[in-house]
Amino acid sequence: MKILKSLSEDMLAIISLVVIVVTIVAGIFAPLLAPHDPEEVNMGLRYATPSWEYLFGNDQLGRCVLSRLIYGIRPSILWVLVALLIIVLIGTILGLIAGYFRGRVDAFIMRFCDIMLSFPGYVMALAVVGILGVGFKNILIAFILIKWAWFARVIRTSVMQYSELNYVKFSKASGISDIQIICKHIVPVALPDIAVISSSSIGSMILQISGFSFLGLGVQAPNAEWGMMLNEARKIMFSKPELMLAPGLAIITLVSAFNFLSDALQIALDPKLRASNNHVRENGIPFKDKFKEKEVAK
Repeated sequence: MKILKSLSEDMLAIISLVVIVVTIVAGIFAPLLAPHDPEEVNMGLRYATPSWEYLFGNDQLGRCVLSRLIYGIRPSILWVLVALLIIVLIGTILGLIAGYFRGRVDAFIMRFCDIMLSFPGYVMALAVVGILGVGFKNILIAFILIKWAWFARVIRTSVMQYSELNYVKFSKASGISDIQIICKHIVPVALPDIAVISSSSIGSMILQISGFSFLGLGVQAPNAEWGMMLNEARKIMFSKPELMLAPGLAIITLVSAFNFLSDALQIALDPKLRASNNHVRENGIPFKDKFKEKEVAK
């Protein structure tokens, strides 16, 4: 309840949450909300200006820009969330095992993480795409293979701190099984850390997916995706800048919304930051963010 109350007091967090929820709902119900078929070609409407029938105009093939923007939510946001869920699941399980059991198990998992993290993220992603081939599914597979290591390392550090608490040691001495201790005592206190690093990573993943599609390595035509829409419009960016404006603003808005929500979530989950923020509001002193340093896209 304190978390919800803290989030409800942050207007920017509420707006960000509304934007995210509306976008996700629009992506799920894209066939019902899109006014036209996003792949329908009509050369008679090539580069048509916005109208009541086509609110955002038409692209180089006469396709409805608004419809393509709505359908582009699926690969740009929804599938990225699915990939993030898989990454968090793998990273959390391995992080819990490494942080709780330690010893040789911890050393083995962490050395493997070191190997994965020793290469630049984009280079590894390009290498995976080079092996598996160009395509959106292969980009998601590359993300899963690369990014789990960072989550595992961060969660392992968090779990090592919690496993030293007195009630955890008492549970071990009482003969409670390790699985029960992890599920009942470690996972609940580690959830805030998992939520924060997950919400702070989604923005960079959206940018990376759009970047790969912009380069022609992700979603392939005629499917709609925001990065690919930017790539298709770049040749006429000076004569028809509005075609780049719609997907560009969509990417900026969603990434900003996730970042703002991540910041608010971190304050809500951290008692020290929450108390500091409340003190600042009461005294009217400008507040400077004291968030932890976030990992840039791997």
